Amino acid sequence: MGASTEIRTLDGAGGGLGTMVRAALPTLPGVNQLPGVRKTSRELPDLAFRREGVLVERDHVDAYAKVCGFPIKDTAPLPYLHMIAFPLHMAIMTDQAFPFPAIGTVHLENRITQHRPVAIGERVSAQATATNLRTHSKGRAFDMEVSITAEDGSVIWESTSTYLRVGKGDKENGERGIELAPVASGGATWRLAGDLGRRYAAVSGDSNPIHLYPLTAKAFGFPRHIAHGMWTKARAIAAMENRLPDSVVVEVAFKKPIFLPSTVTFGATATETGLDFAVNNPKSGAPHLLGRTRAV
Repeated sequence: MGASTEIRTLDGAGGGLGTMVRAALPTLPGVNQLPGVRKTSRELPDLAFRREGVLVERDHVDAYAKVCGFPIKDTAPLPYLHMIAFPLHMAIMTDQAFPFPAIGTVHLENRITQHRPVAIGERVSAQATATNLRTHSKGRAFDMEVSITAEDGSVIWESTSTYLRVGKGDKENGERGIELAPVASGGATWRLAGDLGRRYAAVSGDSNPIHLYPLTAKAFGFPRHIAHGMWTKARAIAAMENRLPDSVVVEVAFKKPIFLPSTVTFGATATETGLDFAVNNPKSGAPHLLGRTRAV
């Protein structure tokens, strides 16, 4: 982020139905040519969004923990602060200066660095910016960088979400993403209900129609609705929580979508630096998610 970056403050929680409507408008034929909707930029805007003094509330943390499989504690689950970061992602991607429609942009990878757990009742501030637009083998990729600070200004949590806009890529020289080792399932089986996407949307604010109902998903080319990638990552972290240090990096690549309802399997194996883990299709063994952890 440069000295000329415009920094805007996002009031309130952001997200919600209004944000999803703005996200969808650039995908609608005819509507996407209207002034204020039409995407004309080819570069990422020099723009950051902030949220100031957000309270980490018991009720919301507990609701998130319940949906994602975490125990109830006096600290928030490691991936919880993505709930504070995600409205900033959407604020940037629904801005007129952003070059791509938010709906249809694919979440490829996510890396979270937790420097220390955040306690219930703390207030935190978050800032996000989109960076590093580049050629991918399947289109164009960019990173959404988030930094979250405590009241004393110290950085306590960071994330990088890599997104893809599918299109004309470079199969020879374009980026292919991080290489993560496959992991066999270790006997844990999760049965995911058809309403999982709606329940996660209720706590996360991510009401992308591809996650809600078969009908809304079909409108965007999916045979059925699919689980949120960040729910899948959170559920995997919940399965390993007692094996992770307080200061830790957890990075994942999202592979095959999980259609709902569904059954998936989970496995994790120790490495020299942490854990490798995977969420797999129980029939084919193909990964839905691959990940790894390491201490900071």
